[in-house]
Amino acid sequence: MGATLGEALAVAAAATPERVLLVDGDVQLDAATLYRQSLALAGALRQRFPAGSTVSFMLPNWHEAAVIYLGAGLAGMVVNPVLPSLREHELSFVLADAGSVAIFIPGDFRGHDYPGMLDRVAAQLPDPPEVVVVRGDGHTAYQDLLTAAAATAAPAADPSAASMTLYTSGTTGRPKGVLHSQNSLAALLAQIGEHWEVDPGDAFLVPSPIAHIGGSIYAFEAPLLLGSTAILMDRWDADEAVALIDARQCTHMAGATPFLVGLLAAARRASTRLPSLKVFICGGASVPPSLIREATDYFAGARVSRVYGSTEVPVTTVGSTDPDGAADTDGRPGIAEIRLVDGEIRARGPQMLLGYRHADDNADAFDADGFFRTGDLGRWENGHVVVTGRAKDLIIRNGENISPKEIEDILIAAPGIAEIAIVGIPDARTGERACAVIVPDGAAATPDVAALAAILDGLGVARFKFPERVEIRDRLPRNDAGKILKHQIRAQLIAAEPTKGCACR
Repeated sequence: MGATLGEALAVAAAATPERVLLVDGDVQLDAATLYRQSLALAGALRQRFPAGSTVSFMLPNWHEAAVIYLGAGLAGMVVNPVLPSLREHELSFVLADAGSVAIFIPGDFRGHDYPGMLDRVAAQLPDPPEVVVVRGDGHTAYQDLLTAAAATAAPAADPSAASMTLYTSGTTGRPKGVLHSQNSLAALLAQIGEHWEVDPGDAFLVPSPIAHIGGSIYAFEAPLLLGSTAILMDRWDADEAVALIDARQCTHMAGATPFLVGLLAAARRASTRLPSLKVFICGGASVPPSLIREATDYFAGARVSRVYGSTEVPVTTVGSTDPDGAADTDGRPGIAEIRLVDGEIRARGPQMLLGYRHADDNADAFDADGFFRTGDLGRWENGHVVVTGRAKDLIIRNGENISPKEIEDILIAAPGIAEIAIVGIPDARTGERACAVIVPDGAAATPDVAALAAILDGLGVARFKFPERVEIRDRLPRNDAGKILKHQIRAQLIAAEPTKGCACR
């Protein structure tokens, strides 16, 4: 890249100061305003913490997150986006593991008391971060940081050094910190601009969480590197999304299957074919081919296609320009190289992670040639990749990764459970549903969906990880080594009646 994103912001502020980069409801941030606020925040951060420190933010899709993202970069610090849906259990781990010196939180969002939660989390940590409250009271006020320090020139930064840490669920039950640099993200954005027909002046609708790489790149990186505008949504409402696309002439949107399902239904309700939309990129979960075809036929001129990637190697494929390939495959390789080894998809490219935060997590993550082992299974079809399953024990629901082992390790201690296996089963709306298959211990009442939710909620586990279905079994199938055969359980559940022997929410 040769320059940092902060330097790109400085250039934009000087060359096109009035160009709007982000829209958040009634708030519009132009290049000059975003630079001024980011520089002020960078000064406050530098006064408090040394360069190289990790700064976390746990915010919805609000414009302040862009100021924090860019301000931390200007201060020479590593930014750590955290999902607002996480609770004490996950947040305590992330803050401690990342060594965060500060965390920015909302005063209130969707009725949750974030300052109160951080009080409880801080009590568990030996070196708790400074808590900064955005749009609320208590702790350090965000607005005070914008006026507390002089806006001074930023220190020189290395665009190849780690600039962002994102935590992703693994198969071990412990989230892993994925490290990206300005260069890896710049390569990713260059690919997106080329293959997804992004022109200066285009607008991305961004409902995907900015704590995911699939939301952060369109909200924070694309406006500066591709000349686009980010239209933020802090909660998904399909009817509102349709209205925003038409009103703001949005050209691009990317998201998991539920976003496309909802958008298509809402567009029909509003009798609009979304004529401004050029591209909809669908990924992050299982995508039915029929959905791609249906959306392609309905939208006035949008190219709709499936893509494949991960936090570690984002946008591994760029979709297909062929209508059949767009629906029936997960796209063709872009700047990443892809190879299949014993059916496993492996990828290597300039947009890939620098590595994990902990060196021991890297040990089995890469092969001898530096290809990332995705743990996903696939095959080639006319130069395109078709993902056929996952070797990793991972559930993807609404685009969120759920580690079954993490939840199993918690619930195995619950009354009434002798054995438990959590598997994902297909769901047309969310991609997958988490089903808990339980062998009762006979000493207590066998828990149902509501009981499991109460246990997990009481421990501060994020709600998106709660099992949505319970099945009772006398035994769990195992191999000769005693390993539970989850593929057999999953196949049996898919073949059976959806509600047979289960309690569903």
